[in-house]
Amino acid sequence: MGRRRAGPVIAAFALALGSAAAHADAPAPGRYAAQLCVAVGEAPPDCGPARVDVFSARRLDVRIADLHWRLRLASSQVDVVLMHGTMQIDGFFASYEWDGTTLRFLDLDKRTAYGVQIETR
Repeated sequence: MGRRRAGPVIAAFALALGSAAAHADAPAPGRYAAQLCVAVGEAPPDCGPARVDVFSARRLDVRIADLHWRLRLASSQVDVVLMHGTMQIDGFFASYEWDGTTLRFLDLDKRTAYGVQIETR
């Protein structure tokens, strides 16, 4: 069985990661409204409202109902832990990039692209 192609949606996210001209950091600590977009394989992104808690420039949490992404940003990778209530259901490392107020990262193993657009106050 050969490797599957990343698909156009994942490829577009990867291109954005590799060529983002604007570099930014997380917003100031606090709670923010946000939009979380997730694209799996070749499907178009599915987006919806989320809440983001920024604890520092390197630590933020994204919540949708009882799903909770713990994001720990290092210099070039993000450590992602996905929780459902109190149970960890996934964890991975991914490359990431800030593009203005949007944080983008990829889970290449699962062919999944994430975009968290944080609303400014």
